[in-house]
Amino acid sequence: QVQPVESGGGLVQAGGSLRLSCAASGRTFGGSAMGWFRQAPGTGREFVAAISWSGLSLYYADSVKGRFTISMLNAKNTVYLQMNSLKPEDTAVYYCAAAPTKRGLNYGDPSAYNYWGQGTQVTVSS
Repeated sequence: QVQPVESGGGLVQAGGSLRLSCAASGRTFGGSAMGWFRQAPGTGREFVAAISWSGLSLYYADSVKGRFTISMLNAKNTVYLQMNSLKPEDTAVYYCAAAPTKRGLNYGDPSAYNYWGQGTQVTVSS
C-alpha cells in the first residue's frame, strides 16, 4: 500500500508563493496518476491539479490555471505543486492522492483516487 505524505504548507501573504511536496511512504507511486485536492472549512474536497504517471498530461482547475504548476520526479517518487500569486481564497488543507492509471480516468473526481495523504495546511493572509 502506498501512503502519500505531504509537506510544504504554511502561512504566506497574498501574492506570495509556496511549494508543496508529496512523497511516497511504503511502496512507490509507480504507475499511478497523482492529484492535488484542497478543502476549506465547511466545503467539499475540491480538485486542484493532476498529472498522469507519464507526466505528459496535466490538468488544472480553472481557479488555479496560470498560477499553480504540478510536476513529478519519478526517480524521487515525489510530486510537487508550485503555487504562485496566492490569494486568500486559496486557503485550505491541501491533499495529495494517488489513483490507479486506467482508461477513462476522471482526474478531477476525488472518488477515482484510492490513496490519500493526511493533508497540509496552506493559509494565505490578505
